[in-house]
Amino acid sequence: MEISVTDAAQKYLTPYKLGRPVLTGSGQAGTFDALAVDCPFTFYHNGRFHMMYVGFDGTGYQTGLAVSDDLISWRRKGPILKRDDHVGWDRVGAAGTWILKSTNSIWDLPTLKKVDGKYWMVYHSYPEEGYEAGPAQIGLAWSEDPELMEWHRLPEPVFSWKDGADWECGGLYKACLIQANGRYYLFYNAKNAKPKGWIEQIGVAESGDLLKWRRYEGNPIVKVSEGRWDSQFCADPYVARDEDRWLMFYYGFNRRHAQDGIAFSDDLYSWVKHPEPILTNGREGEIDHSYAHKPSVLCHDGVLYHFYCACRKYREGDPVKSLWEEFRTITFASSRPIA
Repeated sequence: MEISVTDAAQKYLTPYKLGRPVLTGSGQAGTFDALAVDCPFTFYHNGRFHMMYVGFDGTGYQTGLAVSDDLISWRRKGPILKRDDHVGWDRVGAAGTWILKSTNSIWDLPTLKKVDGKYWMVYHSYPEEGYEAGPAQIGLAWSEDPELMEWHRLPEPVFSWKDGADWECGGLYKACLIQANGRYYLFYNAKNAKPKGWIEQIGVAESGDLLKWRRYEGNPIVKVSEGRWDSQFCADPYVARDEDRWLMFYYGFNRRHAQDGIAFSDDLYSWVKHPEPILTNGREGEIDHSYAHKPSVLCHDGVLYHFYCACRKYREGDPVKSLWEEFRTITFASSRPIA
């Protein structure tokens, strides 16, 4: 690339953290997000901002929707992929992570795109009860509901670790689905089969119909860097375009902290990582002291909003406690201060 990745990254920095949650677990027994919220995906639909997110109740993931008029105050609409909806391969729960958008531009307000009269969501599901228990596979769901509350799942996974290489044979995680060059691209992170201290890296697959996928022979396309801030995980890709350059926001993990980074590409296959995180974990006591990770990026009125999952150790007075004595919530950082 003609411009260095260090210079290029300056354009996408969001140094102004809100510093408080915009969404937390409900804390109410029996709700799908009783213990934690995770994996935000933000977009604009029907004149309002929407956030699809993953909730955890101690048994597994389920997917919900929240709405906002200002990106700060969010109201739950309710679950959209529920455990009791299904008895198939994804019966434990479904983690929705992306709905196909009408634009890839980082600067355009993200709205949804219909294909064959339907909205299309990508999600993943783990086979066993518990937190991310067992190797997950990826499925598709579709909706014709303008309120996005009613979704229908395809009966079988469309993408599986069973067909993959050694680097992904431990299971799949969060996926990003875009359309470009007349094709569909599925970016996903996966882990190897090492039971402890596994490695997660990012790959890509291509399709003409959303159903049959061909993995890129050069996978993984974003790899961990030994001894660096992303030495164990490169995960949860969020792909967008800025003029003639592709961007990938992702998070890195080094066995201690998770932080968001960025990589650049000209062709969706060859990626160059910025050497340092662009969203760092916070100070002791701040809501993202442990983890500032799992990006979803949106531009509104010239301000870049970087939504992410923030985690720290649970403290007395926090509204909800997740597993491992943790407080896990969703917040954002912005390119300009937000009142």
